[in-house]
Amino acid sequence: MNPAAGRLGRIATSSPGKAAVSTAAAGALAALSNMPQQVSHLIRDRYPAVAVTGMTGVGKTRLVDRLTRHTTAAEHLEVGSATMERRTRRVRRFRGFRFRVVPGDNAATRLGALDQVFHDEPVDGVLHVVAYGYATPRRTAGISGLAQASRADLLAAELDDWAITAHRIASLAVRRDQPIWLIVVLTKTDLFPDAIEAAIRYYSPGGDSPFAKKLDDLRTLAGGARLSVDVLPVSAESGDPGDVMLASLVSRMAQLSGHV
Repeated sequence: MNPAAGRLGRIATSSPGKAAVSTAAAGALAALSNMPQQVSHLIRDRYPAVAVTGMTGVGKTRLVDRLTRHTTAAEHLEVGSATMERRTRRVRRFRGFRFRVVPGDNAATRLGALDQVFHDEPVDGVLHVVAYGYATPRRTAGISGLAQASRADLLAAELDDWAITAHRIASLAVRRDQPIWLIVVLTKTDLFPDAIEAAIRYYSPGGDSPFAKKLDDLRTLAGGARLSVDVLPVSAESGDPGDVMLASLVSRMAQLSGHV
């Protein structure tokens, strides 16, 4: 027998088996290489990332404390955080939310946190916290103690803060393949119980208020179909009606995230 022919016969005989092993190995390697992406997608579906934005003193930390059943020391609440806070809320069926609380003070850490949540590690939704001019005035640079500011001053500061955040929301919305959601969270409603409806109108799209007009500008920049907007009131106080308001916020977040 020709030695060369024998070698060819052996190669021909063994090729299907080797091809099958090679195909299986390639499939396993492909599966392994895709696992981080698949795990990341699964986590994002079950625990969407949510940016919590707003000027200093509106109650972002207190709100997220209630959402995540966490307690922040009173002295930290008084000064406010200068760095981004990360919290997680876990609910039933392995679902929940990953909150990214952006510092409210106009500092380099705040701008860095905004870049992170809207560009480097883009979030799935935004809770923008407002207080209808009832934010707690604070001194600059994390100094404890209250500052002096009129309600008109606080509303003006809130608009300036919103302009910075809205620009980043628009940039994120146009880059994403799917819509992003925004909930304007109206806090401290226990301080103005008789004006809650008026406050909701002030922050709602289509209105005549300065905030409503800026919100309409954002929807125009982002594209109305790419950005859903809700306005919901909450209260930092436990018990009714604060608990009912908080439950409504959590329910709406779950709907927007596809959890229900």
